[in-house]
Amino acid sequence: MAANKPPTIIKKYANRRLYHMGTSTYVTLEDLSKMVRAGEDFVVNDAKSGDDITRAVLGQIIFEQENKEGQNLLPTTFLRQLIRFYGDNLQALVPRYLEFSMDNLTKDQSKLRAQMEKTFGPSAFHAMEDQVRANMAFFTEAMRMWTPFSPPGSALAAGPAPSGKDSAPASSELDELKREMREMKEKLDGLAGRKASGDE
Repeated sequence: MAANKPPTIIKKYANRRLYHMGTSTYVTLEDLSKMVRAGEDFVVNDAKSGDDITRAVLGQIIFEQENKEGQNLLPTTFLRQLIRFYGDNLQALVPRYLEFSMDNLTKDQSKLRAQMEKTFGPSAFHAMEDQVRANMAFFTEAMRMWTPFSPPGSALAAGPAPSGKDSAPASSELDELKREMREMKEKLDGLAGRKASGDE
């Protein structure tokens, strides 16, 4: 029943005030943050234009949380790498990878919490690191089976064609995509390795 409940409408006015249409009260970004934690879905609309500005407001919530002492979730290195992906030819893949990783982390959060309670300390990070590596392996495998050029199992998906002028450009693009995916995996593994070394 909860899954069928329509999202709450929040209106944002020119004075930056947020109005909760369900309770007919003004709310703050902190209130919206609590709604997210409670699993309550909402949509934020610009009061004047009616445009959906939910993404921008969620970004503001993250920005406020990151500025609080001890609330940092996004490492500086991660933010720099994320910025570099804007305009990159892998930009379209990044949201899917991040959603994939967060979905898996959410599904396994109970197990991870239990592990961290038992082994609080450096080993707790290793449990998280293992999960990140597993996510990356699943994502890499999924990308290996999907290409924009040919279906899985085709000669092109398996690698460059031995000959043929028409297949060369597409094969070259596929090889480049695979190379960049490998580089992204190596960077993630390198970050995890440096973090683990710093915790020892």
